[in-house]
Amino acid sequence: MSERASPPPVADADVILAATGIERTYGRGEIAVPVLKGLDLFVRRGEWVACTGRSGSGKSTLLHVLGLLDSADKGSYLLAGHQVADLDDTMRARLRNELLGFVFQLHNLLPRTSALENVATPLIYRGVRRAERLRRARAALEAVGLADRASHDPGQLSGGQMQRVAIARALVGDPELLLVDEPTGSLDLVATGEVMELLDRLHDEGRTIVMITHEQDVAAHADRRLVLSGGRLHDESAMEGSL
Repeated sequence: MSERASPPPVADADVILAATGIERTYGRGEIAVPVLKGLDLFVRRGEWVACTGRSGSGKSTLLHVLGLLDSADKGSYLLAGHQVADLDDTMRARLRNELLGFVFQLHNLLPRTSALENVATPLIYRGVRRAERLRRARAALEAVGLADRASHDPGQLSGGQMQRVAIARALVGDPELLLVDEPTGSLDLVATGEVMELLDRLHDEGRTIVMITHEQDVAAHADRRLVLSGGRLHDESAMEGSL
């Protein structure tokens, strides 16, 4: 079994994400649990990378570190040219809001709040005026095929529609990188097809996507498929060859 070889140089402007030697351990002393153990990941602009792995392998931890929701204990992480370890909390929050779009498995939509207002929420933290927020939110909903559901709250939407609203919310700020966590984990077959068709289209339009999933047929949509095992990422073909 071998890791993905010959990563591109981090100075390459085409590389949006360059993580090297990432370590993350939870707890201390006798209860310490190492999760990420010298993990490397390089992603080029416009690429779609899927990370799979068994439950408990650290997939969510990896996404949280990449999304600036958690910090690595060791290693180097460059995001769009910014060395993350050098950033204070304010700058991390700013980069998270301006560079990243998140899509979560359980949607994380605000209840009793319209789809339009849900999608517009990230723009509040950028100081965008309400009229402009709503204009951009309507455009994002139209892009995911839900312009006619703008006034509906999450309780009036199907699971697939809620996930598409979540994708619209991730897109409304025109992020450089989409981080997608188990996008179809709670959906039926029809809704899964709709969501994956949308992600395919976004990728075709040039979006950069890093996706966590346990479903092999979902991972198959990506350009590159990696497996998280033993705290590191490995090329899927290398993992299959070791079995």
